[in-house]
Amino acid sequence: MSRKTVLITGASRGIGKAIAVKFAKKGYNVAINCLRNEDQLLQTKKELESYQISCLSYLGDMGDLNQCQEFYDRIRKQFGSPDILVNNAGISYIGLLQDMSTEAWDRIIRTNLTSTFNCSKLAIPGMVEKKSGKIINISSVWGVAGASCEVAYSATKGGINAFTKALAKELAPSNIQVNAIACGAIDTEMNRFLEEDELIALTEEIPTGRLGKAEEVADLVYHLGYKNAYLTGQIIGLDGGWI
Repeated sequence: MSRKTVLITGASRGIGKAIAVKFAKKGYNVAINCLRNEDQLLQTKKELESYQISCLSYLGDMGDLNQCQEFYDRIRKQFGSPDILVNNAGISYIGLLQDMSTEAWDRIIRTNLTSTFNCSKLAIPGMVEKKSGKIINISSVWGVAGASCEVAYSATKGGINAFTKALAKELAPSNIQVNAIACGAIDTEMNRFLEEDELIALTEEIPTGRLGKAEEVADLVYHLGYKNAYLTGQIIGLDGGWI
């Protein structure tokens, strides 16, 4: 049986890398991308290939449809159409909305939300043709509850949640499932700006008493990627009971 292919955006580090490693260990062809850190991306590619799978890496902006199309063209040439799409690329912005520049707003919308649209748009035709596919969007609890001083980030993740629910209904007749994972506080570089006292205060708010691990997100993504054909249109919380 030929290997299946998974595409993961924002996969040079953190949650995206953990997801890529999980699928590589399970024998999938893996296509990964990041925006600008080529050295880190190539290092991740080398690590993934140590699991005796094929990996295609691409340095580029998935918020730009032309760059996204180029990446997809390379994937199709090497592997065929992706079987699983994981929209993970994302950035945060912390600060008062009144102090946020238009440029910063446009950047976070492009990175978090437009990239999800672009990648999904290009993945869907191949999945429809095969009558099979999974789209998994990495969201956040703040897309459900909203966070003070993270209005733009919350807006993008809320948009991803609505996008997930709507697209799931659109693609269900074609046997394509679309779900999102609303992550809580995960121990990645995105949260390492916190001071020690802030980290202690945060973990005290979480019923499980700790931050989540990127590998725990990866386990759930993998599960959604190969099982549960009746599970679609869901925003699945992974936050240790926090929100």
